[in-house]
Amino acid sequence: MPESPIGRLRLAGIVEAISFLLLLGVAMPLKYVWGQPLGVKLVGWVHGVLFITFCFALNGARTAHDWPTSKSVKVLIAALLPFGPFVIDHGLKEEETATEGQGYRS
Repeated sequence: MPESPIGRLRLAGIVEAISFLLLLGVAMPLKYVWGQPLGVKLVGWVHGVLFITFCFALNGARTAHDWPTSKSVKVLIAALLPFGPFVIDHGLKEEETATEGQGYRS
């Protein structure tokens, strides 16, 4: 488990993005093409929990690094798009690297 708030946000974002892609690319076709709704029920539930976890991680990073609201909103909007967390991860990784060793409020 990452120790920094941004590291936790990055991990939560990647895991949440993978669950979203599984929901869209596997579970929904199973439901609507092959009539198997259980996948959407299970993957959808897991994705929902992971999205809430992502929101908590985002709030933790925002608080620890005094992010402006606009930055937090951009990260949140990226999480609503299928590949958004992968796109923003590079910038978050750079910020995490730049802030290593600096104190942050945990």
